[in-house]
Amino acid sequence: QVNLVESGGGSVQAGGSLTLSCVASSYTASVLCLAWFRQAPGKEREGLAFIDSDKTTRYADSVKGRFTISEGNAKNTLNLQMNSLKPEDTATYYCAALVGACFSAAPQMYKYFGQGTQVTVSS
Repeated sequence: QVNLVESGGGSVQAGGSLTLSCVASSYTASVLCLAWFRQAPGKEREGLAFIDSDKTTRYADSVKGRFTISEGNAKNTLNLQMNSLKPEDTATYYCAALVGACFSAAPQMYKYFGQGTQVTVSS
C-alpha cells in the first residue's frame, strides 16, 4: 500500500509558475516509480513526468522543457515545478506510484494515485 497526498494546486495566469508537491507514505518497497499525471474534463488521464529510484526522469512531449519532476528535501516527497503555464495545462493533477521501475506511461499500470489537486491557468 502506498498513500499519496498532493498539494500546491491553484489558479495562475498564462506564463506563470506553480509547484505541486506529493507526500508518499506507508510503503515498504525499496524500488518505487513516482509520477505525475493530469486529467482535464472530457479527456483521458495523461502521464506527464516520471522519476525512478535512481533519479532517472522522463517527460511527456507536452511538458518537456517546462515541467521538472524532482524529489523534495523532505523524505518521501515529490515535486513538480511547472513553468510557462498555458491555458491547456488546466486539469486535475495526480501523483502516482508503482512498485518497480518506471516502465510505462499508461495510467492503468499505476496502482496508486493521490486524490488530485486542481490547476487552473487563465489566459
